Amino acid sequence: MSETNKPAILVTKLNKRVADATGELSILHDIEFTANAGETLAIVGASGSGKSTLLGILAGLDTPTSGTVVLGGIDIFALDEDGRALLRKNQLGFVFQSFQLLMHLNALENVMLPLELRGDKDAKAKAEAMLAKVGLSARLKHYPKYLSGGEQQRVALARAFVTEPPLLFADEPTGSLDAATGEAVIQLMFELNRERGSTLVLVTHDLSIAARCGRTLKIAAGHLQE
Repeated sequence: MSETNKPAILVTKLNKRVADATGELSILHDIEFTANAGETLAIVGASGSGKSTLLGILAGLDTPTSGTVVLGGIDIFALDEDGRALLRKNQLGFVFQSFQLLMHLNALENVMLPLELRGDKDAKAKAEAMLAKVGLSARLKHYPKYLSGGEQQRVALARAFVTEPPLLFADEPTGSLDAATGEAVIQLMFELNRERGSTLVLVTHDLSIAARCGRTLKIAAGHLQE
């Protein structure tokens, strides 16, 4: 298979088991799927079904018990922890339900950070432009505690997209927001993703959000439902 024909994401026989009081609990069981470059993919399922665990493993933030995750032709669990961190820095944007902004940095500094970590000399200008795109030009110097939930999530979106990553993962990005604010954030996320052409993997319990993606995978009790 040529480089251009390789899937953006290739997941094979992925299992995650953890010890509990009764012995061993299977969180994910033989998960397999692919996603192509530029595809939008929703992962849905009830609370506790394993969807957020799966997303964490796809990003290399958690490790599987067995199986492989290949991102852009790279087997991420053949890398050590530093190697996975480097891959995330260069290839991945991640949007969390709880925003995960650094509270001691203002909005501009939060968005500049991933660029600065890459040594980008235009970090400030790119971060300002990205915050303008998400409608926060007037809030550059505000710290997260002075921003609403919707504003914080827009800063998080700007931070995720500013490096133009080929992969974007979002874990319940509207879970901490009211319905109207959540709708605005989701609309913005899809607009940004169309512009950037990232491969988007979105974990959600909201089927109306999932319906906006090109494809939906359903997880039930750790099993992928066809």
